Amino acid sequence: MNALNFIDGVFVDAVDGETLANVNPATGQEIGTIARSKKADVEVAAQAAMRSRKDWASRSMLERADWLDRIADGLERRKEEIAQRESRDTGKPLTLARRVDAQRSIDNFRFFADFARQQEPEVFEMADATNIVHRNPIGVVGLITPWNLPLYLLSWKVAPALLMGNTIVAKPSEMTPLTAALMCEVASEIGLPSGVINVVHGYGPEVGQAILEHPSIGAISFTGGTATGRHVAATAAPLFKKLSLELGGKNATIVLDDADLDEAVSGAVRAGFTNGGQVCLCGSRILVHQSIADEFTQRLVVAVDAMVCGPPEDASTQIGALISIEHLEKVESYIELGVEEGGTILTGGTREMTGPVIATNAGAFLRPTIIDGLDHTSRTSTEEIFGPIVTVHRFDSDEEAIEMANSTEYGLAGSIWSTNIDRAHALAQQIETGIIWVNTWLHRDLRTPFGGVKNSGVGREGGNWSLGFFSEPLNVCIKHSQE
Repeated sequence: MNALNFIDGVFVDAVDGETLANVNPATGQEIGTIARSKKADVEVAAQAAMRSRKDWASRSMLERADWLDRIADGLERRKEEIAQRESRDTGKPLTLARRVDAQRSIDNFRFFADFARQQEPEVFEMADATNIVHRNPIGVVGLITPWNLPLYLLSWKVAPALLMGNTIVAKPSEMTPLTAALMCEVASEIGLPSGVINVVHGYGPEVGQAILEHPSIGAISFTGGTATGRHVAATAAPLFKKLSLELGGKNATIVLDDADLDEAVSGAVRAGFTNGGQVCLCGSRILVHQSIADEFTQRLVVAVDAMVCGPPEDASTQIGALISIEHLEKVESYIELGVEEGGTILTGGTREMTGPVIATNAGAFLRPTIIDGLDHTSRTSTEEIFGPIVTVHRFDSDEEAIEMANSTEYGLAGSIWSTNIDRAHALAQQIETGIIWVNTWLHRDLRTPFGGVKNSGVGREGGNWSLGFFSEPLNVCIKHSQE
C-alpha cells in the first residue's frame, strides 16, 4: 500500500517523484512506499491551504462541527481498517489498535464536534459597555505528529484546528503514514472542501522544517521527542508563530505503603508496558515504599513474566514489535547501560540475554524488562527510553518520593497508588508534572488540559485549551449609548 500526499483534495506524488520504503516493523518487510516530499511540496500544500482558508473560516463553528461528525462517521465505517493499518505500520498488537487507536481517533472528532455545540458566548458586561469575545481562526496551521499513536494524535490536532476555522498542512511520521492517508480518503469521500486538509509525507528535516519556516503557516502544534521540540521552538519562535509542544516524559508510578497491591501491580504493568512502553505517558520509573517493596516487586515480576510478546495479529499478544530495528537497538543500549550503572535485571533483557522472541522472525521484538537496584539519578532512570523497560526504586517517606519523582528534566505525567485519597491528592500537588492519576492511569477526560512542564513541553491542549490555541481571541468593546 502506497501513501501519496493529499493536497488540495487530490492524492499526488511528491513533486520530484521520490519515494521512501514503508516497512512493517513486526516482519521487517516492505509493505509499500510513501512520498518523499520536500520544500516544494510544502509550498504547494500551503498555497492550497491559503486559497481555502477564507471560505472555511466564513462557515459557522456549528457547521464546521457537522463536518467533524461526518469525518467521524467515515472513520467509524472503516474502524477495522484503521486498526489493521495501524498495526501493520507500528507493529503494535491488533487488539490494542482496535481498542485504543481506532476508537480514540473517532472519539476525538466526535468530542470536539459535541464540545462546540456546548459553547456559550463570551460576554463581559461593564456599567457603560459590553465586551464580546470572538475566536477568530489563525489561518493556516502546521501539525507535526509522531509514530507511536499515529491517527490518535493526528486527529487530536486536526479536529480542533478545523473546528476553529483553520486550514491545515500536516506531516505525519514517515514511519507510519497509512492511517493519515485513510483520514484523507475519508475527507475526499465525504466531500470536505478542497485544501482544508493537506497532508505531506516525508522526513522531518525536509518536510517538517519547511512547515516550520513557511511564512503563511501561523501556528505549529508538535508532538514528539524533546530534542526535536527544542529545534522546533528555536526555528518557529523567532518567526512569532504560536507553538504547542507536547514532548517527552520519564514518568513516575508512585506506590505508597497503604496501596492496594493487586491494583498497584496491575496499574504499574499497564502504565509501564502499554504499546511496548512507546507512549510518552508511560510510567517507566516505579517508586515503591520500602515496607512493601519486596512483595510488590515479586508480584510485578510474576505479572510481567506472564505477558505475551509476539505477532501483532495474535489475539493473545500484549506486546508487539517496537517501531524499528534501529529503535530496538537504542532501547537495548539502555538495558546494557542499566547493568553498567549497577542495576539488576529481574526479568527480560536484550535479545542476546533472552534469545529471540520469535526465532524465525526479523521483526523488532523485545521482551519487557524490569531493572532494580539503580540510583534514581542514574541515566537509565532519568533519560527517556521509550521502550518496554521500567526501573524500580525504593523510598522511605512521602517527602523522599516527591524528591525522587521530581529528579528528572521531564514533567509530563505520573500516577499515585494509595487507599488514602487525601494523602495521595496532597502528594500529587507537589509533583512537577502536567497530570497525575490516582489509582488509575491514562484515564482521560478530553475537556481537561493536557501537556507538560519542564522539558516535557510548552502549552496545553484539550477542551477549551485546544480551542484557545487554534484561534486568536478578538475582544469587541461596545460603548452603551447615552439616553
